[in-house]
Amino acid sequence: MTDIKREIASVFEEIAQGIETGSFGKSVRIAVTGIGSEHGEENVMAACLEAAQDGIEVIYIGTIEAEGVETVPSDCADDCLDVMEKLLQEGKADAAVAMHYPFPIGVATVGRVAAPATGRSYFLATTTGTAATDRVEAMVKGAIAGIATAKAYGIEKPQVGILNLDGARQTEMILKKLSDKGYPFTAARSKRTDGGVVMRGNDVLLGSQDVLVTDSLSGNVIVKMLSAYSSGGTYETVGEGYGPGVGEGMKGIVHIISRASGSSLIAGAIRYAAAMAKGKLVEVYKKEMEMANEAGLKEILAERQAKSAKQEPEEEVAAPPTEVVTYEISGIEVLDLDDAVHNLWRENIYAQSGMGCTGPVVMVSEAKAEAAEEILRKAGYISED
Repeated sequence: MTDIKREIASVFEEIAQGIETGSFGKSVRIAVTGIGSEHGEENVMAACLEAAQDGIEVIYIGTIEAEGVETVPSDCADDCLDVMEKLLQEGKADAAVAMHYPFPIGVATVGRVAAPATGRSYFLATTTGTAATDRVEAMVKGAIAGIATAKAYGIEKPQVGILNLDGARQTEMILKKLSDKGYPFTAARSKRTDGGVVMRGNDVLLGSQDVLVTDSLSGNVIVKMLSAYSSGGTYETVGEGYGPGVGEGMKGIVHIISRASGSSLIAGAIRYAAAMAKGKLVEVYKKEMEMANEAGLKEILAERQAKSAKQEPEEEVAAPPTEVVTYEISGIEVLDLDDAVHNLWRENIYAQSGMGCTGPVVMVSEAKAEAAEEILRKAGYISED
């Protein structure tokens, strides 16, 4: 009977809070560390007060107090993290926002930024941490983390784009293989005329995708630029921070902001953390990984790793007689460019490497274009499409 009474009391408490705040449903509790901000603790507390107006229960960890926000005293950055972890472990906080957190390898953050050209918000996977020590594997796992985060936020079928950088084409091929084997992947399309899932700088500014996949270093730079471009870099004003750490080793929901983050951005990060708690990010991510593994993620990554390990310096191959080359084959990683050209030479097709407007290309004659594409496709240099 005691459990029933407790449940009834909880329901009445939710109703009372709903009448008071205008927001019905169970409130979430977000722990926020305040020590270390370049703009002072008052900056962080202002964000807590703003978020509290939305019905979010904020637990501030630091040295100052304010009406409407619970404060847990702490005067040291390391102690703040200890307090934060304890609140999460004991279930007294549903998620946390911190300026630093030592995520283990396998966990990387998924940020949320606003496109300056359209104001459209999108997820950036990833922005800090290390999803995997291999670049392509990290981007693939980052894509899955980004999809899970978007779904926890309420986007049923997030459209995913991959930033045009080293590893993008291999990431695209792996995600396509997963999709072909049943993983529910929806590709975004670049706003540039030639389209495609590989996004350019224009798409970063336009927000052409729900999730933009990148390596964490590039993602970190993008967050900083889109957050602080209006202040000259000293004060982050726009967006919702570097996001929650997502990965197979994640323990609870911990969001990252910067020491340069302003109060409006921190308030956005607190709302983002609350949305992840309500959307049950940990459970959604677990389910997403289960679907990816059912589609053969581990086997595909292992196969790629084995192939990379077997690569040895190839014997020299002479180029066939020179031909006029005007046909561009795109979608090849820059590190694979020379190997792709030599592969065609072995098949007696003259080819040259080059750089097109969307990245590296192999150039062949128009007459041998179809044969060359088929050879490169079978060798795994370009995707099946």
